[in-house]
Amino acid sequence: MRDLEKELKEAFYWFHRHPELSYEEYRTTKEIREILTRHGIEILPYELQTGLVAVIRGEKEGTVRALRCDIDALPITEETELAYVSEESGKMHACGHDMHITAGIGCAILLQERRKELQGCVKIIFQPAEETSLGALKILETDVMDDVGCIWGFHADPTNEAGTIGIREGYVTAAVDRFIITVKGIGCHGAHPDGGIDPVVTSAAIIQALQSIVSRNVNAFHPSLLSVTRVSAGTTWNVIPAEAVLEGTVRTMEREDRILYERRLQEIAEKTAQAYGAEAQVEWIPGSPATINNKKMADFCAQMAEKTGLSIVPEEHSLGADDFSFYEEHIPGCYMKIGTGVGHPIHHPAFCVNPEVLLPTAEFLAELLITPAM
Repeated sequence: MRDLEKELKEAFYWFHRHPELSYEEYRTTKEIREILTRHGIEILPYELQTGLVAVIRGEKEGTVRALRCDIDALPITEETELAYVSEESGKMHACGHDMHITAGIGCAILLQERRKELQGCVKIIFQPAEETSLGALKILETDVMDDVGCIWGFHADPTNEAGTIGIREGYVTAAVDRFIITVKGIGCHGAHPDGGIDPVVTSAAIIQALQSIVSRNVNAFHPSLLSVTRVSAGTTWNVIPAEAVLEGTVRTMEREDRILYERRLQEIAEKTAQAYGAEAQVEWIPGSPATINNKKMADFCAQMAEKTGLSIVPEEHSLGADDFSFYEEHIPGCYMKIGTGVGHPIHHPAFCVNPEVLLPTAEFLAELLITPAM
């Protein structure tokens, strides 16, 4: 096991030093392929631009299971003092996907070595572009999932110590949607606002009014939020512009709330703009749905965690999103949080993973996948 631990750490350092953004993971894919091939692991012949799918075929009868490992990085400049700091300017693995890749590789190697015990087969999906919330759709465009009965996913968790795992049934991540509101007024001189219709003042009123969806329309026991994250208007200090643009995100757990937000956001934006004499055009851009853990799989996961010596902790409540949920629209799934050492949160420029978690995570995943949960 020491040889495997050393190999995994070296691979992890390489992936951390060479982060690639969504849909650009060419070197990452090549490196994954080379490592798996060295260990005699079969790679399925799907024509994916980036990412790949490996398969380990057991010598015992059983079902087909899948493990999703995402591989993309973020456009963030790293601010750690690691010896293996990112060598790519303005890019880093600030979400732990380098750990996901490496643990997935380790799991594949261990399953390959235990083929005599393995029931059925396991597909390990090294998925591109999770950070776009749509990368899973690239996998689902193929027939790779047609024979898969259930799927597992996991994520680095810097809110818990190494050696821990967060598991729970039910909702674990939120549905994520994006909106763009274009507010159209009439431009004029800043000294004569009466000669135009101010889209900036209108936008301010819309921003304030949108928060009433959270406080007055949604069930108080349903987690959700709406954030306006970008406001753009004007080009100089003494001209009232003709147009302003608002952009933001909505996060929901319940399906009916997701529908409600889309409807109310459009109503509020359009009617508020109308009250100010302006016009609002709303574009709603749906992303991934909420991730919902299957109870039977979550219970099985807890059993395997205890078997491999991981301590079970409450899974972090979050309105973050993961496109793992797209797989769950077709088959049962379970998404876990692996403690990677308490530190900076994900997407922070100083985020880092404790490399000591790599082998234990790979061993846990292999134990989880060696026998069917369903």
